[in-house]
Amino acid sequence: MSKSLISRRPPIRRGGADNGRATAPSLSPLQLLGWKPFFQQQLALEELEACDPLRVMAVHRDRLLLAGEQGEEVLALGGTFFNEPASGDTGGQRVTVGDWLLLDRESRRAQRCLERQSLFQRMAPGGQRTQLIAANVDTAVVVSSCNHDFNLSRIERYLALVRATGARPVVVLTKADQCDAPGDYLDRLRELPDIQALALNATDPDSVEPLRGWCGVGETVALLGSSGVGKSTLLNTLSGEQQAAIAAIREDDSKGRHTTRHRELYPLPGGALLLDSPGMRELGLAGVEGGLEEAFGDIGVLASQCRFADCRHQSEPGCAVIAALDSGELDERRLHNWRKLEREVARNNRTLAEQRAGDKALGQMYRAVQGHARNRKQRGD
Repeated sequence: MSKSLISRRPPIRRGGADNGRATAPSLSPLQLLGWKPFFQQQLALEELEACDPLRVMAVHRDRLLLAGEQGEEVLALGGTFFNEPASGDTGGQRVTVGDWLLLDRESRRAQRCLERQSLFQRMAPGGQRTQLIAANVDTAVVVSSCNHDFNLSRIERYLALVRATGARPVVVLTKADQCDAPGDYLDRLRELPDIQALALNATDPDSVEPLRGWCGVGETVALLGSSGVGKSTLLNTLSGEQQAAIAAIREDDSKGRHTTRHRELYPLPGGALLLDSPGMRELGLAGVEGGLEEAFGDIGVLASQCRFADCRHQSEPGCAVIAALDSGELDERRLHNWRKLEREVARNNRTLAEQRAGDKALGQMYRAVQGHARNRKQRGD
């Protein structure tokens, strides 16, 4: 394996993702990598005998880094398996970090990607297709910081995405040591219902310790957030090693630089896998109606109390949402962001539906042309 491919994280060795330290001895190497009954039940008897399940630990430009029962191996991104989009994936990218692949035991060729328990995806820049972020995540940590980066509307956007996947959401505010009143930021998060939040110093192991409560053995935890909020610093502190590069933010606006170039799963000493990912300047949402409903559940409860079932919450009589806004129970910013995200999701859903219809029509045309060509060849034209 070339040195350019090897990250600074410790390799997954045969016998499990233990990082050379004690983990639960009763778990198998696959269970330490996040293997659950959900995946086991998908395997046919023939596959159990002929294939090995491996987890995608990192996706590079031309190859995947995988880990399984026998440790790590590299798989080249080539052939029709990786060129054809998976069912329901309009982005044309078949595999993402966190996926489970079945490899033929003899040829080491990919046979199929197992159904995902959860999938994080966003609208790709340009707004025409979706882009996969990660799969099979148990807990998603939305990371912001106690400075200019803190933005409730952006946090709500991330939470809508997380809720849609079924993963557990946690909000972590970093750089609490550089702020006079980190409690003020936590108070502002109380506007968001049913959210667990922490404020901490990402460089201090004692400050980060409460976060380990979500990093159980065999659990997959993803760090999501903008550049410069301290995701890679959290990784380094939780792992006890300098596994990811970090850089200082700009002091005038707290903007960060991209130090993480690709998404990768790292083993933690306690037995969890932590996903570090590049900061996302754009997080376009599509297909997250259920997550949006959960993230803004308080507005949904108010809407159910409106006099009219088709109330648009603008100027209708008996609107409980407007009444809550007038009384101060509901913040105008939150209502505005809910409306904005609803419009965005509806627009992106239409775009993807039109794109799928166009791709289907194009595929039918290609097949018709190929059929005509075969017929002409058979007739000797």
